[in-house]
Amino acid sequence: MQFLRTLIWVLLAGIVVAFSINNWVTVPVRLWAGLIADINLPLLLAIAFAIGFIPLYLVHAAGQWRLKSRLSNAERALADLRAATQPSEVPAIEADAVDAAPAPPVYEPLVDPITPEARPFGEVKP
Repeated sequence: MQFLRTLIWVLLAGIVVAFSINNWVTVPVRLWAGLIADINLPLLLAIAFAIGFIPLYLVHAAGQWRLKSRLSNAERALADLRAATQPSEVPAIEADAVDAAPAPPVYEPLVDPITPEARPFGEVKP
């Protein structure tokens, strides 16, 4: 991929050099108050390109900086939230404590397995 990038830049530079050599003529540019400046055409095109490119590049760089700043702020906030929600260090449960733990509650079925008659929930059989 690096080879293709280098090849494209070399071709672009060759085209610019060929254009500059073939169009090296002096161009009169009319300025204010009747002033006339004689500028070579490649230099005039480079100045026009810079006038159009530099402001847009600065806007792009400012947008990139703003987005990176927002991303770093969001990452910091996320790290703070993760740190706040992490449980504190819980001591290890001992083997005796596991045996002494209460058994989970056992619920009675709604239908009696011996005499399958339905009875309302919560009613105690006599």
